[in-house]
Amino acid sequence: MTFFAGFEESRVDVGGGVVLRVRSGGEGPPVVLLHGHPRTHTTWHRVAPLLVAAGHTVVCPDLRGYGRSSKPEPAPDHSPHSKRAMAADVAALMQRLGHPSFAVVGHDRGSYVAMRTAMDHPGVVTHLAVLDSIPVAEALARTDARFAAAWWHWFFFAQPDKPERAILADPAAWYGAHAPGKVEALGAENHADYVAAISDPDTVRAMLEDYRAGLGVDRAADEADRAAGRRIGCPTLVLWSSRDDLEELFGDPLAIWADWTTDLRGGGPIDSGHHMAEDAPEELAAELGRFLAM
Repeated sequence: MTFFAGFEESRVDVGGGVVLRVRSGGEGPPVVLLHGHPRTHTTWHRVAPLLVAAGHTVVCPDLRGYGRSSKPEPAPDHSPHSKRAMAADVAALMQRLGHPSFAVVGHDRGSYVAMRTAMDHPGVVTHLAVLDSIPVAEALARTDARFAAAWWHWFFFAQPDKPERAILADPAAWYGAHAPGKVEALGAENHADYVAAISDPDTVRAMLEDYRAGLGVDRAADEADRAAGRRIGCPTLVLWSSRDDLEELFGDPLAIWADWTTDLRGGGPIDSGHHMAEDAPEELAAELGRFLAM
């Protein structure tokens, strides 16, 4: 499959000094796909054309701080890299592209942005799909020795200065960018985009700010919603990778998301490793296509 055939790449000013790199294509009901760490929007290159073929307009941005999108200056509370700020970018992006309402799909860190978009902008999100996650507040509330051992990077990345120094000493080694089979697994163009991103010191710092926000302002936003009884009202789908550790650490993800939604449409495991858009694009696109048609 040709890399993003029929898609156009652009830069879109979403306000507040933030410009997002975006790739979009297709016609029909719009869906925005949000990547995780440490990827860029190109992680969706195998899924996006399948959703276009299914009759959708597909929009794939680099989240603020990631890839070639703007990197806001960090603040003491890390709020410029919060999921609330990223969600506002997504809502503004889709409005500027002429989509007053849209579906949102997020993977990994992007799933927290997708959730926050649906929570903060309920009038514009028609469908929500979250991949490989439970809400930040739920994960932190369940932190134990197993979680800390498996997801230690959450806590290391939140430390000041040291993670930048560790990663930037050799970004490719840190992320295993040149491991055997990595280029084939990602696809050559996607791999090149990912390596360029992790090699940029400003991007690395911004990605770490994402995690610092996660332990502070993002957790506080989730807890405020829970205390106020707010829930996501649009149809919601939850998918996770069968060869990752989400179920092992947290049990049934659907049971957790049921407390955050009013219209949970189900979901389940995808036969893949963590990066399901690269590992199992056909299965993922089929699940998303069925859900978006509801």
